[in-house]
Amino acid sequence: MDDHADPEYAGQLHHVELYASDLERSVDFWGWLLGELGYEPKDEWDGGRSWVNGPAYVVFVQADDADRPFDRQTPGLNHLAFHAASREQVDSLAAGVRERADATLLYEDRHPFAGGYYALYCEDPDGIKVEVVAPE
Repeated sequence: MDDHADPEYAGQLHHVELYASDLERSVDFWGWLLGELGYEPKDEWDGGRSWVNGPAYVVFVQADDADRPFDRQTPGLNHLAFHAASREQVDSLAAGVRERADATLLYEDRHPFAGGYYALYCEDPDGIKVEVVAPE
């Protein structure tokens, strides 16, 4: 896949690039999650990895300032939300997050309807909030 814009996808997300405090730890979590969501490995280089699904891809790069913590409640990124194939996929991902030491299931007491609809909410190793939304 070439990384240039395609007018067929005008207005849709092209890519997201995130900086990780510990690239290998982030790659372990995000490689699992993105793989479950149908992404495939795209590129790997010293200090970065990417995964692609259709015209969009997600990139992780090792942060130079790994000691500066991410805070989703300050100006900037709050969360990334993905489409799920089904409620069963949301349930499977939630079970997988519960088993992982590098992620946290959010709103456990209200799961899977914490946002008023069927979804998974979790945090990655750096505290980036992830949402996976099931179809009706």
